Amino acid sequence: MQIKETTNEGLKRAYTVTIPAKEIDERVNSEVKKIAPQVKMPGFRPGKVPANLVRKMHGEQLHAQTLNDMIRESVDKVMADNKLRPAMQPSVELDEGYEEGKDASLSVELEILPEIDAPEVDGLALERLTVPVTDEQVDEAVERIASNNKSYKDAAKTKKAADGDQLIIDFVGRVDGTEFEGGKAENTPLTIGSGQFIPGFEEQLTGVKTGDKKTITVTFPEDYPAENLKGKEAEFDVTVQQVKVPTDTKIDDEFAKNLGLEGLDKLKELLRGQLEQETSGLTRTQMKRQLLDTLAAGHDFAVPQGMVDAEFEQIWAQLQQEAARSDDAETMLKEMEDEKDDYRKIAERRVRLGLLLSEIGQKNGVEVNANEMNMLIQQAAQQYRAEDRERFIQYVQQEPMAAAQLRAPLYEDKVVDFLFDKAEITDREVTREELEAAIEAEETTEEKPKKKAAAKKKPAAKKAPAKKADDKDGDEKPAAKKAPAKKTAAKKPAAEKADDKPAAKKPAAKKAPAKKAAPKK
Repeated sequence: MQIKETTNEGLKRAYTVTIPAKEIDERVNSEVKKIAPQVKMPGFRPGKVPANLVRKMHGEQLHAQTLNDMIRESVDKVMADNKLRPAMQPSVELDEGYEEGKDASLSVELEILPEIDAPEVDGLALERLTVPVTDEQVDEAVERIASNNKSYKDAAKTKKAADGDQLIIDFVGRVDGTEFEGGKAENTPLTIGSGQFIPGFEEQLTGVKTGDKKTITVTFPEDYPAENLKGKEAEFDVTVQQVKVPTDTKIDDEFAKNLGLEGLDKLKELLRGQLEQETSGLTRTQMKRQLLDTLAAGHDFAVPQGMVDAEFEQIWAQLQQEAARSDDAETMLKEMEDEKDDYRKIAERRVRLGLLLSEIGQKNGVEVNANEMNMLIQQAAQQYRAEDRERFIQYVQQEPMAAAQLRAPLYEDKVVDFLFDKAEITDREVTREELEAAIEAEETTEEKPKKKAAAKKKPAAKKAPAKKADDKDGDEKPAAKKAPAKKTAAKKPAAEKADDKPAAKKPAAKKAPAKKAAPKK
């Protein structure tokens, strides 16, 4: 086997490998001898089939398998002899003119990981912004839950329904005079102003009283999920069985018990925990951005362009999906094109930070242990159908690159936690708004395209599980229900997260896997 280096520029390497025809033939003959005892052929006793007949029967298959094995071994030898650390799977091409009986000539191209001087981690200084959860915030969260779990009482028969009132109605819908499937229901609760039904339905019931009958005309939206109703005008005959008005919800132990909890104190305890979890997540994001900005500022080394390309493709695909879901896809796509170079810089920054974190982790013995890796594999396998899970698990166990990609996010988090433990951290109490503003400010304009900062809203506390009312399930009246509104995606999500998502690809994969193909991620 002859190996010749043809390219050595920056991180790019290329080699030609020649496997002599004689070596290939000798290996094929060896394989023939191995399988000959198991070959059966009419006229010969088991194990007595001549080698030349075995080769005639199975030679083509044995030659192909042998050649693949020798190509894999050749690539491994190139990596070992030259002490290469491939950034991604190498590209391996067999010359087009190869025929059995000739020398096999291979072209091997790859990019290697850069040599990085991992920084000393002692003396790193970070500021941790913390947001204390106050009793007032917990009380506000309780009140939000109470407002979202209103109870209603029957109103006087003369009461005209207004926004916030609940109606109990029967309805029958018709398109072109014909009833349609899903357009009929009885004793259906509907809160006016809730947006529960298609546009125009609720508004036309404002002012009705108990016992009223009314025919309303509405038009189904163009994006309605039922094909036979999209854009169609429909008439609904509505009978108002009852008008109900909301009652004041008393926040006490009984209220909490109706939510399935032991009492009000338990509800407040759960909500406080949720609020603390939310703010601690923001605190970690703020600290991580500080950390990554510090690392990025002190290191500027060449990175493999193949990794940058792969990272950029992921960012670009995400942006295209977001644009497709937006109300003005054409404008958003144009803005993306105008800022394409900026997104490539983001991809390069992610790759550089990922490689740096990987180097720090390896130098300091950070690793993902076997139990953690098994848990990652099992969690990932749940995304597949039950019959495909075992095959996925085997694939990850057999493919070093696939395992490394699965391992990377957890590995990065463990390196970040290691650096947090080493850092000198100063705590400072701030409001939630100040913390969110600090996170926004740390998104440096150098690494992300300029954009208008969207006003951030406080996320409401998660609802405690509410008991089901004795209303009918929404699925029983799909035609009268409003189709889910398309959300306008937040602009440039990949850019927003650029600073806290390094692309540490394959942190532990130092050795090139013995595979001919080089799929992109």
